[in-house]
Amino acid sequence: MGMKRSRLGSLDVTSIGLGSAPLGGLFAPVSDADAEATVTRAWSLGVRFFDTAPLYGFGLAERRFGAFLRQQKRDSYVISTKVGRLLRAPDDGVAEDEHYKGTPRERPVFDFSYDGVMRSVEESLSRLGLDRVDVLLVHDPDDHYDDAVAGAFRALQRLRSDGTVEAIGAGMNQAEMPVRFADAVPVDCFLLAGRYTLLDQGALDVLFPLCTAKGIGILLGGIYNSGILANPHAGAKFNYEDADASLVARALELDALCRKHGTELKAAALQFCMVHPAVTVAVMGARNASEVADNIAGAKPRRCPRAAARWSVRHDHRRPPAFLGPGACRVSLDGRARARTDPSHLRP
Repeated sequence: MGMKRSRLGSLDVTSIGLGSAPLGGLFAPVSDADAEATVTRAWSLGVRFFDTAPLYGFGLAERRFGAFLRQQKRDSYVISTKVGRLLRAPDDGVAEDEHYKGTPRERPVFDFSYDGVMRSVEESLSRLGLDRVDVLLVHDPDDHYDDAVAGAFRALQRLRSDGTVEAIGAGMNQAEMPVRFADAVPVDCFLLAGRYTLLDQGALDVLFPLCTAKGIGILLGGIYNSGILANPHAGAKFNYEDADASLVARALELDALCRKHGTELKAAALQFCMVHPAVTVAVMGARNASEVADNIAGAKPRRCPRAAARWSVRHDHRRPPAFLGPGACRVSLDGRARARTDPSHLRP
């Protein structure tokens, strides 16, 4: 039986997509051989949605996706990339980036103008070696709302109207600005990272109902909140930074509860996200072939305990599954993405 598929506007997409930030060297370098093996394994397991961006490894992730996808029939997969950053080589020396390791010399420069977006698309196509992409997303316009609406989205609407792309939207780590975009621009989808997870349901009350009502797809990323829900430990990442001790403790408590009920935290985190009707694609990053296989295996309901399965059938998306306890690990974020944990405690 093949992977579940759904519609993203006119596009037919798989329920799981491969994200490419790890293949761009997020937190640690990835070899060309491991990158190739990762994409190859994802393809062999049925993944046909691929998400990338100029930011990811400063062009490296786009090149690595392109090297594989150029060998496949163009209509057999869907690829999304992003605009809002141009890659330019600095005049002087380049220090190692805080997040991306083993990258080319170019560094990203924000540009949400109409012309900048058109240049970004041309340069992405060159790095990918493709003649088109299917989905274009305005990337991280947190401090550039007006420029994004007046420039970037104007360019994306033109590209969609002339058939260059099929779907447009924004890719962000917050749930508030997409609500504004949904009211201001005729978008098809949002890639939302980290705002609907077992540790953070910031998208639940406003963004998800709005998108459902308007028929806007959700490409959900950051399902493990940068790693803490995949492997909770001291020093684990949350929102791309070291998680504070209280978040690590909550993740460890979740992990213990999952083990008690015969499942893995990663599987519970993924299935929690995938059963929400607003979610079109769960975009999962991986840095090697075994991580891809583990992610896809975690999506299978047989790895979910009976209590969580009953929750899934009820479609009660106002709270985590009963076995995680009431108020499980709700976290809200302010504009600087500092975590403030709910005082309620987990209960078996």
